[in-house]
Amino acid sequence: MAVSNEEALAGLAELINEETGIAADTVTPEKSFTDDLDIDSISMMTIVVNAEEKFDVKIPDDEVPNLVTVGDAVNYIAKASAE
Repeated sequence: MAVSNEEALAGLAELINEETGIAADTVTPEKSFTDDLDIDSISMMTIVVNAEEKFDVKIPDDEVPNLVTVGDAVNYIAKASAE
């Protein structure tokens, strides 16, 4: 089932909030996971696994370093869910 960018952003913000305590309404597409949200690699992997389950997509481990911003992840999830 295809996920819109808005749905992916809302769901990802929720997952980030659950993992880190960062307020979901501060998670925006231009935010960097490491620089702006201070998410470390362990938390990032947890978020990736939870996102895979939530959106029924596969995010290969070698793709994770390419997900620099929230927007990168949103676009990846939306694209992967449409395939």
